[in-house]
Amino acid sequence: MKTFTRLMIAGALFFGLGQFGYAQTTAPAAPSAPAAPAAPAVPKAKKAPMSAEDMAKKAKSKECSAKADEQKLHGKARKEFREKCKNS
Repeated sequence: MKTFTRLMIAGALFFGLGQFGYAQTTAPAAPSAPAAPAAPAVPKAKKAPMSAEDMAKKAKSKECSAKADEQKLHGKARKEFREKCKNS
């Protein structure tokens, strides 16, 4: 136990005193000129509105999820049920 304690103290001294050798010896560089203002951000394009077909698929998916909830299906059984429901 004494050896371990001595190693810990030696390590702390080594790392603590070793930091003195890395002191900054030169003055920091002068700050550079302020950067030019950035170009204005390009506005993001809005998503295209959903087509009637996409809206119908979404409604069918929600309906199938509700039916799976009613049957208290989870995991693989729920996934299989929803696929069959959406394809019918």
